[in-house]
Amino acid sequence: MAGFRALAREVRDPHNNVALRRTSLRKCLERFAPYGHRATWHHLCVRTGMRPGDRDPDPARLGAALTELEEAREVWLAYEAEFAARRRREKHDGVRQPSPVDDWHRLTWGGCEVVRCADPETHPSAPLPQVLRRVIAAMETPDGPRAGCPVCGDERTVRAELAGRSWESGPICGHCGIVVPRPPAATCAPALAGAR
Repeated sequence: MAGFRALAREVRDPHNNVALRRTSLRKCLERFAPYGHRATWHHLCVRTGMRPGDRDPDPARLGAALTELEEAREVWLAYEAEFAARRRREKHDGVRQPSPVDDWHRLTWGGCEVVRCADPETHPSAPLPQVLRRVIAAMETPDGPRAGCPVCGDERTVRAELAGRSWESGPICGHCGIVVPRPPAATCAPALAGAR
């Protein structure tokens, strides 16, 4: 099974036909999809002007989508490296148990569904690297953001219980459609009480 970098090389290889390059880009999303597979694909298509179902997209658009995905992945890998270094220091200092703030990292390890979107066609419009930086900054703050969505800052949240894993349940941003991660969701509890 090919890794992200090998698949990225296939997307960029001009000798490959467009269908293979598109398939390779979709397979990259099996390794790294911050919004979830379908929502991340939809986001990349919207940002680059591709149609989600287009089987013969412009290779330049595929390259632009891959570039945005790679930049976001670099942001995530840097975060994971910092997290690992911090945990090594903490263990060296005798702190064996991760803090509650680290629960989010444990649940999003690998970079898939870091910023889950409840609806694959409703996602932040900002570039993926920018969204990841905002969410990471919010999640690294011990108390989380003061109010609203960590991505867009909108205070309109809609309470929704999503099926599946327990961490998927929570408020959904009324503007950008992300499922607000748990620590920030806890700080939004007063706003949610009025939204019910």
